[in-house]
Amino acid sequence: MSYQIDLSGRVALVTGASSGLGTQFAKILASAGAGVVLAGRNMERLKTLRAEIEGDGGDAHVVALDVTDVDSIKAAVAHAETEMGTIDILVNNSGVSTSQKLTEVTEDDYDFVFDINTRGAFFVAQEVGKRMLARSKGSAPGTFTGGRIVNIASMAGLKALSKIGVYSMSKAAVIHMTRAMALEWGKHGVNVNAICPGYIDTEMNHHEWLTDAGKRLIETLPRKRIGQPQDLDAVLMMLCANESHFINGAVIQADDGYAL
Repeated sequence: MSYQIDLSGRVALVTGASSGLGTQFAKILASAGAGVVLAGRNMERLKTLRAEIEGDGGDAHVVALDVTDVDSIKAAVAHAETEMGTIDILVNNSGVSTSQKLTEVTEDDYDFVFDINTRGAFFVAQEVGKRMLARSKGSAPGTFTGGRIVNIASMAGLKALSKIGVYSMSKAAVIHMTRAMALEWGKHGVNVNAICPGYIDTEMNHHEWLTDAGKRLIETLPRKRIGQPQDLDAVLMMLCANESHFINGAVIQADDGYAL
């Protein structure tokens, strides 16, 4: 017997969709039948991704979004719902990092990471969450209510790592944010969960794995390998599925065992 997750009729908003994990998340959601809103700042890359998804038979729309600007967040969510319909799924994926010792972190470094990873993630989830809650409270019996919010945290939020301390701190905050939202919103059918990826090979960091330092790091990993973006497909789809109504407040490690 086979099992397939069907997201037909659902609308998913993916932030940071122009590259890396966000691109893969958008593709897999579209392949399951969801209409996908591709959000980010690099409009040309988002348009290219939209064309690819539509070429594969999917449905996608592009919206400009700067997660550091609350007005941009509100405008993007409103535009997305005008074009595609009410948002049922949010993949809260935008994120950045810097690399330096804690004694070398500047105010600009700190603000850059926290403004996007923590503050931005919060206000995106808040804006989408408010709309999900309003629909849930005012819906007719038997209609689909609530929604799925998946915050992309990191195994660095569970395990302190050298030279990316501020990034680790920002993702630890996202993990606790997830639990707080799940506690407040779960009663209304809005399930909020987090994925904590480990080391994943993307176009942004691919060159690092080819360096001597990158190769040494791989040797320290439990199975001496790094993941690929598609290695997160299964956990993402599980958390976005209509059938995942009993999963709320979960923080799922998808790191090949590194944070153990």
